[in-house]
Amino acid sequence: MTCQNGDAVGVLDLDAGIQVARWSVPGKPAGVAASGTAVFTVAPDSKTVRRHDAATGEITAKVRLEGGPIGVTHDPARGRLFISDWYNARIWVLSDGDLTHLRDLPTGAAPAGLAVSDDGRFVASADRDANQVSVFEADTLTLHARIDVGARPFGLRYAPDGRLFVANVGTNDVSVIGAQMDNVVATFPVGERPYGVAFAQGRAFVTNQYADTVSVIDTNSLKTLETLPTGEYPEGIDASSDSRYIIVANWFDNSVTLIDAVTLSVLKEIETCDGPRAFGEFVLGVRK
Repeated sequence: MTCQNGDAVGVLDLDAGIQVARWSVPGKPAGVAASGTAVFTVAPDSKTVRRHDAATGEITAKVRLEGGPIGVTHDPARGRLFISDWYNARIWVLSDGDLTHLRDLPTGAAPAGLAVSDDGRFVASADRDANQVSVFEADTLTLHARIDVGARPFGLRYAPDGRLFVANVGTNDVSVIGAQMDNVVATFPVGERPYGVAFAQGRAFVTNQYADTVSVIDTNSLKTLETLPTGEYPEGIDASSDSRYIIVANWFDNSVTLIDAVTLSVLKEIETCDGPRAFGEFVLGVRK
């Protein structure tokens, strides 16, 4: 759990409902990608990307990127890490081992959220100030498409069926891009200022920052099934590996909301460090 105000990563035991460790991460960390035995963090203020050992938090590699690093996603199959550059309309491509810079990919203005499709074919960027998504072929890193979406897209995530769900902060809705990544096939409304998207149990879960809620959407009909309360100013959202639980970072409350994705009930609130943002994929392991 990257805590931007607290210059830290909080490590939570979801079963016990407590924070079990805190890693010092200077530079106001926001972006996070937890993957296998590593956790990657992006600290915009210090312009630093770090690779941490997932068990201990030890920094095993770090690099300073001149620009505006914010979002991150990991392609473990090819050993690549992607970092969005808010200021310079690009994505840095790094080696996931030593964080060597491999190349840049051009995007629209102010790229924020990044995602790799589950089948590993595509890498997508939410280009906030261009009101578009840039999609690249993950194998060749060539541009596949640029697709217009709603106003100020920020967070995005691939659904298990290959569609891409894009949260549009400026229009309070979510654009759905078809699995071939060539056009928007649907748009549906959510709460005020949607930020992040996660999937579990055939449902999409969208955090609504200004409404202090999560919208629960049936991924087939795209109808709202439920609107669940969270802490104040929910931002990052992720699912447990077994698809049973949804975890929400509440920035203003310094807490995490744990939701049962099967029953759609709020199970507990867990305290964490100051300003949990968790912009990306931040859950490791399977709850029992």
